Amino acid sequence: MSFFDKIFGGKEENPERKSFWKKIESSEDLSQAIEASYHHRIAIFKHSTRCFISTTVLKNFEKEIDGLNDKPDLYYLDLLEHRLISNKIADDLGIRHESPQLIIIEDGKVVDSSSHEDISVRQIV
Repeated sequence: MSFFDKIFGGKEENPERKSFWKKIESSEDLSQAIEASYHHRIAIFKHSTRCFISTTVLKNFEKEIDGLNDKPDLYYLDLLEHRLISNKIADDLGIRHESPQLIIIEDGKVVDSSSHEDISVRQIV
């Protein structure tokens, strides 16, 4: 990664996600996540891998999650790699697209959504 990419948010090289994330990489993955919301509250973190702010927010959120004894059901979406799924989330759930974005879903419906500095683990626990 170049110096400017580090400052201005170039694409992450070999991003390692924490083990608690369940990746959403297909419409089927999204359907399974929504189905899980009928059993317990879930969260989807939409992340832009080219955005320094999104990366910072994601790292801070992961630190918060690491501090929990019981980890909630968390889903991760690389919205640059899976733009169509990101659009599907906005359309199907009637929510405005933002990045970074944490969407809390319960019983198949959005119960909370936040972006940027408003993203916090308190929304899901």
